[in-house]
Amino acid sequence: MLAMQRHNASAGLPAPALNHSDQRLLLLEAVSSNGTHPPSSATGAVLSMTLGMVFNVTALIILAKAYKRFRRRSKATFLLFASSLVATDLAGHLIAGALVLRRYTSGTGDPSPWGETDASCMFMGGCMVFFGLCPLFLGCAMATERCMGVTRPLLHARLVSTARTKMALAFIWLLALGVSVLPFFSLGAYTYQHPGTWCFIRVTEGTRGMDLIFVVLFSSLAFSSMAMALVCNTISGITLVKARLTKTAQRCSARSHDTEMVVQLLGIMVACCICWGPLLVLGLMLATSSYRGTLGNNRENYKTLMLTFVRMASCNQILDPWVYILLRRAVLQKIYRITKKQASFKRSTLRSLRLDLSSLQGSDKSNKIAHQSP
Repeated sequence: MLAMQRHNASAGLPAPALNHSDQRLLLLEAVSSNGTHPPSSATGAVLSMTLGMVFNVTALIILAKAYKRFRRRSKATFLLFASSLVATDLAGHLIAGALVLRRYTSGTGDPSPWGETDASCMFMGGCMVFFGLCPLFLGCAMATERCMGVTRPLLHARLVSTARTKMALAFIWLLALGVSVLPFFSLGAYTYQHPGTWCFIRVTEGTRGMDLIFVVLFSSLAFSSMAMALVCNTISGITLVKARLTKTAQRCSARSHDTEMVVQLLGIMVACCICWGPLLVLGLMLATSSYRGTLGNNRENYKTLMLTFVRMASCNQILDPWVYILLRRAVLQKIYRITKKQASFKRSTLRSLRLDLSSLQGSDKSNKIAHQSP
């Protein structure tokens, strides 16, 4: 009634002119009332997808050439694991990146607001979990295999083979797939996350008991893989250092290959911890707080933080190929030679400067003596 009275009272009056700020405010109110959001720029997603594809393809070519050279050596198993890791990262960039780009290009008319789910969201969330767990599982398997190869080479030669390596790879992929499809059986849920362009486990809106269990399972498997990789890489590193100090290694070439592989594993582990650690910790904290109802009024800030951390996690698939591109023995040897040449050049330059200074000081002393003599 009050609205009708106001409308009737102002029917004969001209509508007030709206300035630019008022028009912008009305536009934002209209957008929010429709339950949609302005489209975000897809530049970052396209750049990340392109870089990931280029770097992973480059790493695959390098690993394929190395695998042909070391097919009958102990390094072949490591290269098979590494190639599977890079191929999985490449598939993750292609599939998940295509889904994210589809969400970006769908515009403001997308019928799925934040916090809801559909078939596309379920598939995207499953891809996020699958391609998130696979690199961690593969890194753990690679570290365990190298630890056995360094500390127990005879046992490694007897137990590890190409057929068993392929069986281990199939088990890792099936395990990650089994965890990712749990929400399809109502064991957890995937929902659209801020800004509505990606899907992940429900951690901020209406978290239930099964959601919390799913988050704990996902985080526990990820942290366990990183912890196992840390222990195995530490043991391998200590063993190699002791072997170099006591000179008990069988051959210098085998020792250098082991060192190269352990250095690459350390690079993988550091990249995984930096990229995935923040997302795992934040997701576990938010799911626990949301389930208890103690998330507070900072929900929007947490959503933005989740977006930042998932972008960090996606960088892991870009950094993994660089581990094999940069931390190869040939590259490390070139860097060592360049550094050694620069160090020797600096030493020779300092030596020549010292000689010049000493000769100048000697000439000054002789000049002084010559002037003092009658």
